[in-house]
Amino acid sequence: MKKAEVKIGGKYYANVSGNRCEIRIDAEKPQGGWDATNLATGKKILIKSAQRLQGEVGAKRGRAKVTTEGNVTVVENEPATVETIGGDSSTAVAVLKKPRKAKATTPETTDAGEKRLSCVAAALKVLGESSEPMNAQELITAMETKGYWTSPGGKTPHATLYSAILRDLAKGDDSKFVKTERGRFTVRG
Repeated sequence: MKKAEVKIGGKYYANVSGNRCEIRIDAEKPQGGWDATNLATGKKILIKSAQRLQGEVGAKRGRAKVTTEGNVTVVENEPATVETIGGDSSTAVAVLKKPRKAKATTPETTDAGEKRLSCVAAALKVLGESSEPMNAQELITAMETKGYWTSPGGKTPHATLYSAILRDLAKGDDSKFVKTERGRFTVRG
């Protein structure tokens, strides 16, 4: 928070002795900071800076407000839903649940139904079709033009491919790639 946002008599959340609790600002100190009261214990505390305050009590922070009147539970402030678990209404338990976020999924297959190639697999396919060694940038360009693989939006896919090829070369005789000269590769066999 900022110093200008702190009001005398206002209730705020603050970290006191490692616990988040509600405090009330009582007075401003001439040297800076505020005298406050811990509302949970009633003890007087000193707040040295506004940065120690974590927000105003009762301020809306995107959480759902749940009120119960009789046998009816009311949920205000949308992002939550209430589910009832249990038998009849006298023993039922209401559970407040947050909506689940949709997971971003990458397509595992192409439109034709065949499995999408990884960057390394596409590079092996391009090198297998090529008669001469290629560097990482040439491989990326060839893979994209032939439609084997496209970058998901990275700025340096050639650097990622180069790194993957070097990791594969570290396998020695089990490697699928062969380094012919500096920065140029071909397929083994």
